[in-house]
Amino acid sequence: MNKLTVKAQIMAPLAVVWTKWNNEDDITKWCFASPDWCCPRASNDLRVGGTLNSRMEAKDGSMGFDFEGVYTEVTLLKSIAYKLGDKREVHITFTEDNGLTTVTETFDPENENPLEMQQAGWQAIMDNFKAHVLASMAL
Repeated sequence: MNKLTVKAQIMAPLAVVWTKWNNEDDITKWCFASPDWCCPRASNDLRVGGTLNSRMEAKDGSMGFDFEGVYTEVTLLKSIAYKLGDKREVHITFTEDNGLTTVTETFDPENENPLEMQQAGWQAIMDNFKAHVLASMAL
């Protein structure tokens, strides 16, 4: 199965982007695909063998799920990889060039939803992340 990729280029230092991606409080502010959803809690044990868990749910309480994975690779300020409960893999790279940090996330799609829907959903989350980083830097 082909992997899907989403990406964001953020005018922010790599260290800031890395921290905002991995800090549990920050994760709750960006880890959802649309404004009618939220991430009320997140836990992140960022080490090989550690777990990531982000609770995503509709603000009206009508549905929700836990997004969970186990880290298989953590290279500080460079890359992260984890395996989801259904064995799908996710790989994220962080690169910086002249203050512009690029976050690239490649993932195995699931079999339930159309590829375009998955691509759009993961990109929406990435766009939320970028907006969160930029807003936090403006404070």
